[in-house]
Amino acid sequence: MSGRLNLVWAAAGLVCSWLVLGVRAELYTCLADMEELLETEALLMQTLDGYIQAQEEKLQMLRRHAAEYAREHEEASQDVQGYLSNPINAYLLVKRLTTDWKEVETQMVDDAGKVFVQNITTFRNVLKFPSDEDLNGAAVALMRLQDTYKLDTASVARGELNGVQYSTELSAGDCFELGRQSYNIGDYYHTVLWMAEALERYEEEYNKTAAKSDILEYLAFSTYKQGNVHRALKLTNELLEIVPTHQRALGNKVYYLQDIENASKEQKRGDDGTESVHSDQVSLSYRNCVLKKNKQPLHERDIYEMHCRMEHVMPAAISSKLKCRYTDRGSPFLRLARVKEEEAYLKPLILIYHDVIYDAEIETIKKLSMPRFKRATVQNSKTGELETANYRISKSAWLRDDFHPHVAAVNRRVEDITGLTITTAEELQVVNYGIGGHYEPHFDFARKDERNAFKSLGTGNRIATVLFYMSDVSQGGATVFPQINVALRPEKGAAAFWYNLHPNGEGDMETRHAACPVLTGSKWVSNKWLHERGQEFRRPCGLTFDAD
Repeated sequence: MSGRLNLVWAAAGLVCSWLVLGVRAELYTCLADMEELLETEALLMQTLDGYIQAQEEKLQMLRRHAAEYAREHEEASQDVQGYLSNPINAYLLVKRLTTDWKEVETQMVDDAGKVFVQNITTFRNVLKFPSDEDLNGAAVALMRLQDTYKLDTASVARGELNGVQYSTELSAGDCFELGRQSYNIGDYYHTVLWMAEALERYEEEYNKTAAKSDILEYLAFSTYKQGNVHRALKLTNELLEIVPTHQRALGNKVYYLQDIENASKEQKRGDDGTESVHSDQVSLSYRNCVLKKNKQPLHERDIYEMHCRMEHVMPAAISSKLKCRYTDRGSPFLRLARVKEEEAYLKPLILIYHDVIYDAEIETIKKLSMPRFKRATVQNSKTGELETANYRISKSAWLRDDFHPHVAAVNRRVEDITGLTITTAEELQVVNYGIGGHYEPHFDFARKDERNAFKSLGTGNRIATVLFYMSDVSQGGATVFPQINVALRPEKGAAAFWYNLHPNGEGDMETRHAACPVLTGSKWVSNKWLHERGQEFRRPCGLTFDAD
């Protein structure tokens, strides 16, 4: 029996050898070699287990995103206008549809996910998806609000605006993205603020939403750009403890050490006897880093922002002379329905008319404007051409009388309350201010050196402005006149009126005004700009140069 088995095994060996030598058979053709396949199978099992674990982690991450999106979407659906009027919510919505969705798509690269990724791509091509530029604009707008209204970084990250809790807290990843957007435009001041906040929140997070090494890299270099090289070196060393082979950090460390050495030599020479700008100013907390803000030393901007915060109180000597009245402004129609007129300032005369545009008219004007909205423009003082500008952030549309009877009614009302003709006026301009929307100090009239302004209209300069407020604004959004220390709060249904030109035709420099950033809420306004032509008998020219 044993001899027969030996013959069988010998035959199997001969067959195996013949197969290997003759046809170069694979492992499965030899029983002896197949023992190694068990070890191979063990490796495959480990690999499969690793793949399953990776897939489960991927699904867990996707479930977290889905739960977050569902939670935020449910909250937004309950009060869409209220939700989006919060600039933090608006920024996070843009972020979810840009950087967050890109992260989700990278996880959906298997065969099952390809169909879904294709659907997302189709939606992006058909629907209105925000771009990276939109994300940057939302981030910059949030920081504009932070500066104008002196909002503490930690408070904003908690969802608080001026002490009012508006939204859920920002994650470390949200703060990191704000810092990254600041860095991309060379704003190292806000980069340090938000990267420091991201680092604070990173330490407190259980599910990390950002990489500590990435935060430290941005924070270190931006701190250096702010002039604190010792702090930058300390942060870089902390980064190298996490990633010892980090090439940029290694290169920056050499540069920082050279900078410190050179600064030390200059101090020893005592060329000017002053302390080096790189002296160590290490603080106890990242959040309390010593910062240098690159702020333009413009007195007007300080006044403008102060009025936006409603910090200025009009002196009693001026406010005591202001009056309110019912008036017909000489209009036959208004004799039957007089309007409420309030003096906001006397020289220049700024008037507020209350309840002069009605809810039905407002809704009609909004609906007509929405499909016509474009980025608001300003007129180039040299060419006369219209162009977008960073100091005016809003969208606008122009409406003619024949678009709807409500538009015509509002225009006729302008003529009634001002006593000026609208035959040479510009069309009704409707403006909506988005996240941090604003318009920095400007004149409505054209100065003497702006020879091409309004040339195409052929109606002369803008003699007066009527500004209708079509919404209340929870916080911010005031119209301010920095030269005369006047701030007008938006009041739905009211309209502000002032002359841009003196009776002699010269521009009134004290009518320089601005639209403050909207902190919370949505600001809707409409402008009616009245021109000189046709006003000769309605507002006669003064006989002297300084006539009022």
